[in-house]
Amino acid sequence: MLGLAKRTKAKILQASTSEVYGDPNVHPQTEDYWGYVNPIGIRSCYDEGKRCAETLFFDYWRQHNLRIKVARIFNTYGPRMHPNDGRVVSNFIVQALLNRDITIYGNGSQSRSFCYVDDLIEALIRLMATDDSVIGPINLGNPTEFSILDLAEAVRNLSGSKSQIVFRPLPQDDPRQRRPDISRAHDLLSWSPKIELNQGLLQTIAYFEEQLADKNIQHLIS
Repeated sequence: MLGLAKRTKAKILQASTSEVYGDPNVHPQTEDYWGYVNPIGIRSCYDEGKRCAETLFFDYWRQHNLRIKVARIFNTYGPRMHPNDGRVVSNFIVQALLNRDITIYGNGSQSRSFCYVDDLIEALIRLMATDDSVIGPINLGNPTEFSILDLAEAVRNLSGSKSQIVFRPLPQDDPRQRRPDISRAHDLLSWSPKIELNQGLLQTIAYFEEQLADKNIQHLIS
């Protein structure tokens, strides 16, 4: 894709990730933090793949003056998520709507920040519209932090579920905390997220209710 952008003189966006910060020792995470990543751990394929992609983007920018934009995207959720995508929001909502146990890995004290998809898209559009001198990386996410247990309880309450919350062992290298410093996005894009977690969850729950009512979708639910 970088080669294609070079040939066509196109501007190119990398949808990078907060996972480049690994299990961070700096909180909240700023773009100048290099991260704390296990390069051979069970999560490392994704983490290091994104870090490598950022490296290639910046090499093309330095060597070929390619117009690049690098966005580090934090946890994002909303309608049209796949019911089996393995993300925490979709997992919790599907489990809650089916009145299955809501599964938390660890004790639920690990924290995340959840950005509604509409807010993220607005940020990406604004980033692509910036001057060529704005290349990133730029954190894009919601700086309001919630524990995983808080999220599970919110999903259960908003969905009216009878699910029980159960706890399983924490996977290796699972980050203890994740929250973006979005000062750069605020300054360069005049952007900050607008949709609060409960509002976004209600819209996402409504979408999954509709999906789960479709018998053609039910076979996809593990």
